Amino acid sequence: MKTQEKPVGLTKDVGWQFGLRKTFPYSQEYLWDFMFSSKGLKIWLGELKEELEIKTAFKTKDGIEGLVRVFKPYSHIRMNWKKKDWENTSTVQVRVIGNHKKATISFHQEKLLDNNQREEMKLYWNKKMTEIEKAITTEK
Repeated sequence: MKTQEKPVGLTKDVGWQFGLRKTFPYSQEYLWDFMFSSKGLKIWLGELKEELEIKTAFKTKDGIEGLVRVFKPYSHIRMNWKKKDWENTSTVQVRVIGNHKKATISFHQEKLLDNNQREEMKLYWNKKMTEIEKAITTEK
């Protein structure tokens, strides 16, 4: 009896997920500082109406809502994350992994509704990563 293959992105525990990583020739500290500068945050999270704080709800000017659950400087942030037109809330984790010579920016999103929402977020995060890369390379 042949078992049916599980679709890419579907997990047993957290529904649909998507992950994206890109390595840059910059230090972990530099990338982290950029990602959490007002310029960096504006690119990947959106323009915030207030400061980003742990255990505090936030909303961007584009209507993304969330709540920071974990914030470990120079490591990662984990948050509830909901797009303006969504009924569900997902979980987004952003990591900066590396050393003083090169580092990787990682986006991981889980608790997505279905493959359509996964594909939407795949396009979304790829666009954000391209914008980050462009901003970093013009800044350096």
